[in-house]
Amino acid sequence: MRLILLATAVCLSSGPLVAQEADLPKQLTWTAYGTGSAGYNQSVAIGAALQEANGVNLRVLPGKNDIARTEPLRQGKVQFSANGVGGSFMAQEGVFQFGAKNWGPQPVRVLAANNGGTVGLSLAVAAEACEKAGKPGCEGFTYADLKGMRVAWVKGAPALNVNNGAYLAYGGLTWDDVEKVEFGGFGDSWAGMIDGSVDAAFASTNSGRAYEAASSPRGVYWPPIDANNAEGIARMQAIAPFFTPMMAKVGATIDGTDGSPTAGYAYPVLMTYAVQDEDLTYNMTKAMDVFFDDYKGNAPGINGWARDKQNFLWVAPYHEGAIRYYTEIGVWSDAAQAHNDNLIARQAALMAAWEELKAEAPDNWEKAWEEKRRSALEAGGFAVVF
Repeated sequence: MRLILLATAVCLSSGPLVAQEADLPKQLTWTAYGTGSAGYNQSVAIGAALQEANGVNLRVLPGKNDIARTEPLRQGKVQFSANGVGGSFMAQEGVFQFGAKNWGPQPVRVLAANNGGTVGLSLAVAAEACEKAGKPGCEGFTYADLKGMRVAWVKGAPALNVNNGAYLAYGGLTWDDVEKVEFGGFGDSWAGMIDGSVDAAFASTNSGRAYEAASSPRGVYWPPIDANNAEGIARMQAIAPFFTPMMAKVGATIDGTDGSPTAGYAYPVLMTYAVQDEDLTYNMTKAMDVFFDDYKGNAPGINGWARDKQNFLWVAPYHEGAIRYYTEIGVWSDAAQAHNDNLIARQAALMAAWEELKAEAPDNWEKAWEEKRRSALEAGGFAVVF
């Protein structure tokens, strides 16, 4: 089976010298996460560097969700998007919001991604729950110990629930092994962590909700993800292939320590569509690299855009223009190209299945697409996720 391969960030050589300039239009527009978010702040800092170093005016349009960030890109109103795993991988897969009739699998392409974050994206456990497992102080507590415990399920937030399922899978569990406690929203799930109605909920390690819970009588614990546990990581990535092991350095109960081994994923992801001009994409990718020193350190987490943090074996394919640049500087490999070709073939299979289903015009679109999508992936020998 052609599996979606996920490796830790590829270690890259410095490569040959390239001219410290990029041939970009004087006006560029990106979409990004909402004002004040890490993605927005990093985009603004990158824009300031481009303005000073190359005379480029980068306009950043905030979007409150994956659709709001991706729709302007689909319509050609912006050239690029500093998006997330939703607007990139889930858009490619045609799942969740992108499974609606007016969307479907999208031909997304990556230029670069921030893989060097210090914030984990993790399933937290109320420290009090460790007592239930007979492990006071959470000494030796693992995700396997969640068996029979209460885990948050947030209505209308499939991405959160997929993430929780991935962490359960790492521990060798499924949703059938735990008690699913439904909440109306993310904040509600963390209110449950504090009031004792749930034992585990998902958040970024630096979430304000996590800090609040950590200061409550129940406390918070982040069970470890062992990067050397190949079987556990494989189970996790079978559910959510965008996760990779990492060391969280920032977060509730983590600040001031040596860190907490957990998992995370690329954020933001600088992306576009396959139809975007190759020369423009080449030069945008080049600008992100050659002007890195001009924007590094200028926003929290921004240093994760560094060349040696790029992961060419991620879950969405790179654009031809980006590949041209990475090949030019000597960091693109045959393995990366083979992986990229496989991802593009995956996209083609999904988009073909979508067009076939549209012609069939089923009454229950959601159920029909779920079945059609699974059949198309299985027929092509691709991993079936979601």
